[in-house]
Amino acid sequence: MNFPGDIQIAEYNYPLPDERIAKFPLKERDKCKLLIYKDKQIRETIFSNIGTLLPNDGLMVVNNTKVIPARLEFFTQNGARIEIFCLEPHTPADYDTNFAAKETCQWRCLAGNLKRWKNFNLSRTLQCANGETVLTAEKIEVEGGEIVAKFSWTGGYSFSEIIDAAGSIPIPPYLNRKAEESDSVDYQTVYSHYKGSVAAPTAGLHFSPELLKSLKTKIDELTLHVGAGTFKPVKTETIGEHEMHREFFAVNKDVIEDLIKYQGKITAVGTTSVRTLESLYWIGVKLATSETCTHLSQWECYQMQTDLSLKDSLSNILKVMERNGITVYKASTGIMIAPGYRYKVVNNIITNFHQPESTLLLLVSAAVGNAWKDIYNYALDNDFRFLSYGDGCFLEVD
Repeated sequence: MNFPGDIQIAEYNYPLPDERIAKFPLKERDKCKLLIYKDKQIRETIFSNIGTLLPNDGLMVVNNTKVIPARLEFFTQNGARIEIFCLEPHTPADYDTNFAAKETCQWRCLAGNLKRWKNFNLSRTLQCANGETVLTAEKIEVEGGEIVAKFSWTGGYSFSEIIDAAGSIPIPPYLNRKAEESDSVDYQTVYSHYKGSVAAPTAGLHFSPELLKSLKTKIDELTLHVGAGTFKPVKTETIGEHEMHREFFAVNKDVIEDLIKYQGKITAVGTTSVRTLESLYWIGVKLATSETCTHLSQWECYQMQTDLSLKDSLSNILKVMERNGITVYKASTGIMIAPGYRYKVVNNIITNFHQPESTLLLLVSAAVGNAWKDIYNYALDNDFRFLSYGDGCFLEVD
C-alpha cells in the first residue's frame, strides 16, 4: 500500500453551511434519506430500504457501544464552573472493571476552566437510587491538555450508577447547542449495550428495532468505545503530521469466525466498525510473527508487506485466543485509514456524512476514491442532512 502521509488535508475540504447540519434527528429513525453509491452509480432512497442493498447471505457488523454521560459539572467555593469530561478509564484501566468499581476510580479527562481548579478537591451532592451521596473529584496528574482525575464516593454505588446520576450526554460540539433530555435516547443506537463511548457510532442511529428484525442478512456485534478524538480536526497541512486517536475494542470469537465465513459479503455499520474490522486483519498479520498484539499504531499497516489472506490472518487471532483460553479479543487501535489504503475485510460501509477535512472523510475516500466528491456534491445538491443526526449513505468499497 502507498503511504498517505504527504496527502494535503485541504484536498478534502468542501463547503458545509451550518443550516445543512442536522441539529436533531428525525422523529422516526429509519425514515431519513439514504444515498447509495453502488456499481459506481449514485442514487437515493429511504433508509428503511437498506435491506434491499444487503446480501441475504451476507454479514452486517454493528458497534454495540453505549455513550456514557461523560460531562460532569462541578463548582468551586467561589462559584467557578469546572466541567470534567471523562475520556477513558485510568485505574482500573478495564472499562467493565472501572464501571463496577465502588468508592473510588480514576479516569483520564479533559477539564474546562482548568486554571480555576487549584490545589483543592471538587465535590457535589448526587441523588442516587437509594438516597444521596457526595462525589469528590481530585486532580492527580496534569499532562498537556488532559488530567487524571480520582473520583471518590460513598453509599456502595458502582461508578456506573454515579456517572449516570452526575453526568450529561456529550453531544457533538458542532451541534452548537446544549444537550437536551431527548438526547439521552436519541444519541444511542437501539443495540447499545456496553458503556464506554463519549460519542455515538452515529451510522447506527438510523436503525429501529423493527428495521433490524426485518433484515435477512446476519447481524454481528462488536464493541469499540468511541473517544473524543473522533472529533479531533486535522490541523496539520499533511495528514502524516496528524496524531490519530486510540480507541479500545473487543470482539467475540464467533464474530471473527463469521468474518472468515462471510468473506466478500461484509457490511460495516459506521466508521468505528470499519476501523475495528480492518485493524483485526493487521493484528492477525502481526500475530504471524509475534506471540501477542494488543495495539495497532497509526501507520503500521502501511509499513507491513504481506500477502496473507483474510482467513489466514484471522485464524492467527483464533489460535492465540485458543492458546490463552479466551473468547473475547481485546485490543486498541490507532489506525488511520486514508487514500492509498486497500480494504482487507469490509466490502460495504453504512455511514453518515462527515465533516470537511476530517479523518472520517479520509476513510470514506479510501473506500470510494475521488468519487467522494461526487457523493458529497450530490448530497449537498439534494437536501441531505449532514453529520451525527443527519442522513445516511451506503458505500460499496471500490
